[in-house]
Amino acid sequence: MEKLIDKQRVVQHMNGRLLRNNLLKFLFFLATVFGLIVLIVLLYRILTQAIGWLNFDFLNNFPSRRPEDAGIKAGLVGSLWLMVIVAPVSLILGVGTAIYLEEYAKKNRFTDFIQTNISNLAGVPSIVFGLLGLTLFVRELNLGRSILAAGLTMSLLVLPVIVVAAQEAIRAVPNQLREASYGMGATKWQTIYRIVLPAAIPGILTGSILALSRAIGETAPLVVLGIPTFLAYLPRGILDTFTVMPMQIYNWTSRPQADFQHVAAAGIVVLLVVLILMNSIAIFIRNKFQKRY
Repeated sequence: MEKLIDKQRVVQHMNGRLLRNNLLKFLFFLATVFGLIVLIVLLYRILTQAIGWLNFDFLNNFPSRRPEDAGIKAGLVGSLWLMVIVAPVSLILGVGTAIYLEEYAKKNRFTDFIQTNISNLAGVPSIVFGLLGLTLFVRELNLGRSILAAGLTMSLLVLPVIVVAAQEAIRAVPNQLREASYGMGATKWQTIYRIVLPAAIPGILTGSILALSRAIGETAPLVVLGIPTFLAYLPRGILDTFTVMPMQIYNWTSRPQADFQHVAAAGIVVLLVVLILMNSIAIFIRNKFQKRY
């Protein structure tokens, strides 16, 4: 064995290999530090601008032409209304599609075609979904600038992400569990309902909540739909006009008065808090229900 190894050649190349290893380690460290520095600078900039403007009045007031009276109540309530439509529609359609593709559909060219298109849709720019929603829901179905039209549009936006996440979660369930269920005489649906879905639900909910977090922070589709940026009343139903937090922040950043930059920073902090709460729920669900096989 020793005759097959040229020790002198190994020693000659060892220094170069160690140098490449240390260089790549340093580059990866720089990439991590760069991301952290950008995040810290962003948070510092926003928080220093928002201090002094975040109070109960800001959460309880409607938008105003005077920065000292401006509040985010209409946008905050509108964003929650939007989630009332987006969450059930995207979850039912997304999880249902994933169950069909993973448990019922035969693996052939047709299902490969569907799978490829779903993956491609996940990378389509959000403004394209806005144009689709404007044509289909606002003009053809005559839903106007309502919560229902915007909710259905945002559901289409996050639907591919939920389908892919749910498929990955269902695919990760060991086949031995399915075979044991069939061996006990259970039907296909009984196996899915009682074995597969409970085991896959942490992954499904984690991916879904992260997708919903994207929906609550998106602006481009709502701009295309014509959702107003200034609204001084709350919606009473899903067919009413509304506004959301990203639209109000967009409006405040475009105002000429300097104080509106502080109001926009306060709005961004509220939006970040909502997103952090949603992501925290996703992490809690994943850690609580995650099982290792």
